[in-house]
Amino acid sequence: MNRRHFFQTSASALLAATASSCSTFSVEKPDALIIDTHQHLWDRTRLSPPWLENAPAVLRNTYGSQEYAQATRGLHIKAIYMEVDVAPKDHEREADEIVEVCRAHKTATIAATIGGRPAASGFENYLKKYAGNGVVKGLRQVLHGDSTPAGFCLKREFVRGVQMVGKHDLNFELTMRAKELRDAAKLIRLCPDTRFVLDHCGNGDPKAFNPKLAPELERSCGADEWKRGLDEIAALPGVMCKISGIVASLPPGSWRAEDLAPVVNHCLDAFGPDRVFFGGDWPVCLLGSPLRGWVDALKQIVSSRTAVDQRKLWSENATKFYRLS
Repeated sequence: MNRRHFFQTSASALLAATASSCSTFSVEKPDALIIDTHQHLWDRTRLSPPWLENAPAVLRNTYGSQEYAQATRGLHIKAIYMEVDVAPKDHEREADEIVEVCRAHKTATIAATIGGRPAASGFENYLKKYAGNGVVKGLRQVLHGDSTPAGFCLKREFVRGVQMVGKHDLNFELTMRAKELRDAAKLIRLCPDTRFVLDHCGNGDPKAFNPKLAPELERSCGADEWKRGLDEIAALPGVMCKISGIVASLPPGSWRAEDLAPVVNHCLDAFGPDRVFFGGDWPVCLLGSPLRGWVDALKQIVSSRTAVDQRKLWSENATKFYRLS
């Protein structure tokens, strides 16, 4: 672990990441702006993603704007909604509802990344409905599900759809298996006019760096294989990396901030200070930590980096990339 980038605190100051506790550690002033680039919301009485039926119990609740406000109490935070992998027939309803939420200016949510299927017929007409409306900034299709086997992102129809995303001045967010990051690099090269975000640190697995960390759980990818794939993407100009998601791979209470540091620091060093931003991944983060716990752990990890670079990570890069007013 690169100690230059990690501020070693005493065990009592380190996070005990549980779903019911909340750390009070703070590196920055309480009023420092945070842009959360990965906020999920779902109301199961209105629009319930199919995957929630078999999800862990903590996720099978309704998580709306009010619950998000409670989870972020004490933070000066604005959020970009991230689509929640609804059934394709519900894509327009999901997008329409979140656009309405953003335009109402009554919650922390100020912009959105909507869901879609780039390989589907009629995809460009779907894009045209939302492109340029000021709220929708990009599109995502989750690429690690059963319906998207390895190599799916390189199919001709999919590539053509992602190229259309760029044509309509939207970005595409990549959420995929760590072992398939080199496919992501190929897709990026095939779509030179599309702006890309690599979500969740490329799904780097903190457990891969420490055999003693949750040894009963499978490692999604080896540390070296993940580094090679991530470095290949980082070498491509303009691609952003979202520092998010990694706490969900660890059981609550089993980890400390220093366990996350190898993944975070490699991403920050590979992409550089101008191409990274924060994502909360709430409420999925509850699989490993409350949102405040993840925020506080990340603050510990980056505390030895310059104040300028920290501000870029927490808000400035996201404000610029997503064109937030």
